[in-house]
Amino acid sequence: MLATTPLRVVAVSAGLSQPSSTRLLADRLAAATRERLAAEQDRRVEVHVIELRDLAVDIANHLVSGFPSAGLREAIDAVTEADGLIAVTPVFTASYSGLFKSFFDLIDHTALTGKPVVIAATGGTARHSLVLEHALRPLFAYLRAVTVPTSVYAASEDWGSSGDEYTEGLPSRIRRAGGELASAVLGRTVSGASRAPGLDDGEDAVVPFEQQLADLRLD
Repeated sequence: MLATTPLRVVAVSAGLSQPSSTRLLADRLAAATRERLAAEQDRRVEVHVIELRDLAVDIANHLVSGFPSAGLREAIDAVTEADGLIAVTPVFTASYSGLFKSFFDLIDHTALTGKPVVIAATGGTARHSLVLEHALRPLFAYLRAVTVPTSVYAASEDWGSSGDEYTEGLPSRIRRAGGELASAVLGRTVSGASRAPGLDDGEDAVVPFEQQLADLRLD
């Protein structure tokens, strides 16, 4: 790859409303990733956001016909060719949305192999935050992508919250996830590996989800 080739970050938003908190979260994650990439290397960074609501009819038609429209093919190519991917869905019935799943059903299960991905979700209550680990992370594991350790869930009450001495606020989690995606794009970290604490991490370094499960089994 030529040094002049830009780094491409693609964010997929499955929000249905306008304005959409799902799109807002995607935009903020993309901005955090772009900022970190721009600070750590000299190549231009391109960010592209895909709104699945605009492709809903095309996705349905492709599922039954097997033929993508030009716009849908462009979106699929953007995702598969991205250097880093951000995937954000609203929570419906305690899982990712049907539109979100239908889009990723159209992507070949090997097309995202090794691609670094941030997974994120929005919902009305914090009770659905485990959808990230129970639904989204397994989905991208099946697609052979490399999900970064930090996932981001934004409940309604998280917007405008800076957190307190016991919890991280949404802006801090966004910066941390964006930083991890930038590092993965540059080949500096691998999902599941621990790393030293950063400026946004407080006193504790990231603990991989797999290690958290192992620790729980030992207790």
